[in-house]
Amino acid sequence: MDTLTIDKKDTVVILTLNRPDKLNAINKAMIAELSEGLHEIRRDPLARCLVITGAGKKAFAAGADIAEMEHMDFSGAKTFAEKGCAVMQDIETLPIPVIAAVNGFALGGGMELALACDIRIAAENAVFGLPETSLGVIPGFGGTVRLSRIAGYAAAAEMIFSGKAVDAIRAQQCGIVSHVVKPEELMGYACSLAEAISRNAPLAVKAAKRSMRPAQDTAMENMLFAQLFLTKDQRTGMDHFLHKKKAEYFLGE
Repeated sequence: MDTLTIDKKDTVVILTLNRPDKLNAINKAMIAELSEGLHEIRRDPLARCLVITGAGKKAFAAGADIAEMEHMDFSGAKTFAEKGCAVMQDIETLPIPVIAAVNGFALGGGMELALACDIRIAAENAVFGLPETSLGVIPGFGGTVRLSRIAGYAAAAEMIFSGKAVDAIRAQQCGIVSHVVKPEELMGYACSLAEAISRNAPLAVKAAKRSMRPAQDTAMENMLFAQLFLTKDQRTGMDHFLHKKKAEYFLGE
């Protein structure tokens, strides 16, 4: 695969987002490969826990690839959101537990991917945020639904409406993160937890995950995300982001 790697240590599978030169930004190719990789993991009878992390020291995943998104129309944006949402749903509904080992930036689609996991472990340098409103859009991979459920409405509203990121300690206070560890200890801690989970009765662990999984509906988020690609604000926001221009006042058009 070009955008990720999958390794296995006994019953623990490690999936690494592998575009470090792009801060592991999620593009169409990565979505397709994630879908394929998760399908293979789902079919593996020996896999008991999955750890997802990002290559390099700077980012878990610094959002969706804005350069790829900038010129999408309504139809393209809706398809992109639906495919992204389907992958996040694949992660959330994977029969085995999924642990996100978050190193560095987890922004936009990267944070949405982490939110789809069952457990999130963060390095001290981790940064979480959903900055989409500063780009003229909203989270499109289930972020509005999952963050509200995990962190509570008020904390989610503050993050999503303001677009401001939070550090690992604040994320832990909000219930987004279970543990914060030193960067050099991140993968060791995540894999140790995965191994502990793997030692338990696999049918019981799967049943527990299935019992705990909440109902949700991201169809409205998909539609609203796509509709915003019909606005001038979306074009302005993404153009300014890509060309590193000073942010202008959005006209609401």
